[in-house]
Amino acid sequence: MTKVLVATEKPFAKAAVDQIEAVVKEAGFDFALLEKYADKAELLEAVKDASALIVRSDKVTSEVIEAAKELKIVVRAGAGYDNLDLEACTANNVVAMNTPGQNSNAVAELAFGMMIAMARNAYNGTAGTELKGKKIGIHAYGNVGLYVAKIAQGIGMDVYAFDPFVDDAKIKADGVTPVASVEELYSTCQYVSLHIPATPTTKESINFDLLSKMPKGGVLVNTARKEVIHEAEMIKLMMEREDFCYISDIAPDNKEDFAPFGGRFFFTPKKMGAQTAEANINAGVAAANQIADFIKNGNETFKVNK
Repeated sequence: MTKVLVATEKPFAKAAVDQIEAVVKEAGFDFALLEKYADKAELLEAVKDASALIVRSDKVTSEVIEAAKELKIVVRAGAGYDNLDLEACTANNVVAMNTPGQNSNAVAELAFGMMIAMARNAYNGTAGTELKGKKIGIHAYGNVGLYVAKIAQGIGMDVYAFDPFVDDAKIKADGVTPVASVEELYSTCQYVSLHIPATPTTKESINFDLLSKMPKGGVLVNTARKEVIHEAEMIKLMMEREDFCYISDIAPDNKEDFAPFGGRFFFTPKKMGAQTAEANINAGVAAANQIADFIKNGNETFKVNK
């Protein structure tokens, strides 16, 4: 019998679990749930007879993959998948997937919630600024980038984007101005919304040289990954530019070093991009449907490993 295991140290909402279970059982599979596990040993035991695995930010390491002798597919409920060991998946004939687009609106709304709070000085009673009429650059024009563009246009911002993997015609069709280089994006826009994945190429790529190109009053909004930021050089930049602000939905490793910069930074206590009831349900149900489609029909549309 096909067993689908949902293993989440940080659980889905109950409504999401109920809908995931319904999809799994309708497909004729067994459903198993492991939540709030305190030790990796619990996960290793639970995956032993699992045919399919759904996780959130849980680390699916080579040890986990090798313990799961029956595993055919693992799906990360969300867009990023750097918590999955793709090489181990491939070596053990396990298909790895993500659920792109399911959290996109939630992430985009969070980005603007943080931007507005920063522009209005965290509502401390002093005069702030408006976003209308400002230039915003979208660094990586994927699912989240598209939602950011739509919200920005509704606010009345001028929207630019850089993504070497997206055709300029597609960007223009959305009413967004494509730029030729990442340097042009940062030198043009007062606000930059960052959506690149954490890869060997992108890690620490957001550095002093790039950020120093931003206009006066520059604001970087990071709802991607903390690893893409060169944290030491970010501190250097903020020391040299008292006009620069940094907003992130995950605190950097060196967050204590930001204390001298007062109201020029904001970090959420944990990664909050997908933390809405809607996104929680959407991503989990999408993962369950992808598993059913893969096992029954061999559909590998969202496969992320080779």
